[in-house]
Amino acid sequence: MRVYVPLTLSGLAEAYRTGELAAGPLVAYAVTPGLREWYLSDDIEELEYAALNRAALASLRLLAADAGAAPRRVVVAVDVPDGAAAADPDRGLDPAALGEVRVAGTVALGKAAAVHVDAGDAETDVTAAARALPAADAGDDDAQFVVDGAEDHELLWYATQEIPNLVGLAG
Repeated sequence: MRVYVPLTLSGLAEAYRTGELAAGPLVAYAVTPGLREWYLSDDIEELEYAALNRAALASLRLLAADAGAAPRRVVVAVDVPDGAAAADPDRGLDPAALGEVRVAGTVALGKAAAVHVDAGDAETDVTAAARALPAADAGDDDAQFVVDGAEDHELLWYATQEIPNLVGLAG
């Protein structure tokens, strides 16, 4: 099963240093029944892209909580065994939990299939979005517009062999 783990560049650097994304359970995003129902698509690529975007929003939340982190969203795509990730059935249709899964056990960075990271030109919008996130969560439409500005930036795809170069961006 493919899951998308939200991180920051400093979190990626720590994973590179230790060889583990995190000791489980960890929160990730995947194609869940709730995400399928919400997205109304049978196209697995579209559904995986939606899960990736949910993880990118979770990465933005990590950035909002760590003002010192480099302002780039990071998502690691990882293949885990079927049954290692499970959605909370009580939160299946909760909009805040769409696609959210908990991955049991330790997840090795070596299981990563790819890493997705914002380009440098997204930093201004990502910084503004991280600052606006609390107000957007409280229902402020102007703040939501700022958050959506970060989502306008596509995450770039990197092969796992490029992780050492990405870790250098953590500054």
